[in-house]
Amino acid sequence: MNKHLQHDLVNMDDLLEKVKDQALTYLHTISSRLTSTTNVINGNLYLSEGGSGTMETLRRFNERFEPLIVSTSGPRFWGFVTGGSTPAAIVGDWLTTIYDQNSFSTKGHGDISAVIELETIQLLLELFELPNDFLGGFVTGATMSNFTCLAVARQWLGKESGRDFAKQGVSGSLNILAATPHSSAIKSLSLLGIGSSKVINIKTKAGNREALSVTDLENKIKELGGAPFILISSGGTVNTVDFDDFSTIKQLKEKYNFWWHIDAAFGGFAVCSKTHKHLVKDWEDADSITIDCHKWLNVPYESAVFFIKEKHSLLQTETFQNSNAPYLGNPLDNFSYLNFLPENSRRLKALPVWFSLNAYGKKGYQEIVDNCINLADQFGRFIEENIYFELLAPVRLNTVCFTLAGKENQDKINTFLALLNDTGKVFMTATIYNRQKGIRAAFVNWRTTADDIALVTEMMVEIMNKLK
Repeated sequence: MNKHLQHDLVNMDDLLEKVKDQALTYLHTISSRLTSTTNVINGNLYLSEGGSGTMETLRRFNERFEPLIVSTSGPRFWGFVTGGSTPAAIVGDWLTTIYDQNSFSTKGHGDISAVIELETIQLLLELFELPNDFLGGFVTGATMSNFTCLAVARQWLGKESGRDFAKQGVSGSLNILAATPHSSAIKSLSLLGIGSSKVINIKTKAGNREALSVTDLENKIKELGGAPFILISSGGTVNTVDFDDFSTIKQLKEKYNFWWHIDAAFGGFAVCSKTHKHLVKDWEDADSITIDCHKWLNVPYESAVFFIKEKHSLLQTETFQNSNAPYLGNPLDNFSYLNFLPENSRRLKALPVWFSLNAYGKKGYQEIVDNCINLADQFGRFIEENIYFELLAPVRLNTVCFTLAGKENQDKINTFLALLNDTGKVFMTATIYNRQKGIRAAFVNWRTTADDIALVTEMMVEIMNKLK
């Protein structure tokens, strides 16, 4: 055995204790850690001939990288839509690494990790109040969830035209309808060979909305002359968390032949709130749904799920089956995730979710979601009432989209945001909404409190006073 491997094996207790102490220091000080940094890594590290051992490598990491790692999982990182790992999720993630299972089969391969995954999917269906006629699985993020759902939708679209796209390749023009799809859905269309520019754009509702106009949707459907199509609808848009009218889409699905996909990466968690669950009414009638767990579920990165109606399981197997790998067995003999999603090798991403759901239950997540909604409302009221800022859209759920008040201040937005983020106390992202420069603040972290809102809003006013 390599001498460094042998040494590390003998000293495993000390190594893990050292890392545990470092992890706890980070977690206990995450609220005061910088949310962004302008520092850069100096020099290059070259691969040594004999290695240095883990303890020395840890020291090197702490010297070069650790001080520059920012608190993206902390309470004031409001850029993108980024959650933070709950304590239970961290426990589950650590055990995922320790046990190091390849989660794909429920039997026949000496591993029960797929059983854990299926149980976790059942828990999620209960959390989201979805019926048991959905089959689900874990992938790395919303992009791969959208990809998985749309890959099966593509197979459905082919079968409706008498073609097997999984075997024969994509041919002909495919009909994809959407109003304000997330970039990951468009990326998926590119990866699937459908084409990122092939979307038939649906108008949005009148007024300050991002949700699709059902009237225009039906007009576009009629123009297709009965041809099948895929509808990508929004369960919470990125800028303003606007929701398409699922109840009306459900009615259209009774009249027309289409695959209904909902991208509800973080908006789907509205179902956890008694005051906002109406936003996802009738979403259970969709053919497929995307949910991103490393957002509002607050588990570590590389965790998302897809939900696809079980009635489409044959299409799903046709899309992803490992039919040319005899050593993996017949894909139709018993359930295996090898035949239901893109990856063959994948870690047990379900375990952090299983731990967190069991630890905090439905009520725990209701409290997390409602707290974030209340914080977004609080921040939105500040924006409305302060002379320096104005909302670009109503606060509908957990994201506040705003800008600087007055046309004369539009050229100061980038400067303002840079000064704010450079404080290291908070991080927000720039955006464009209705052809106007803006800023987004997304609230999804279980640690965030009203005190964080007070700290940030005070800094915002101070910066604007300096920019006058």
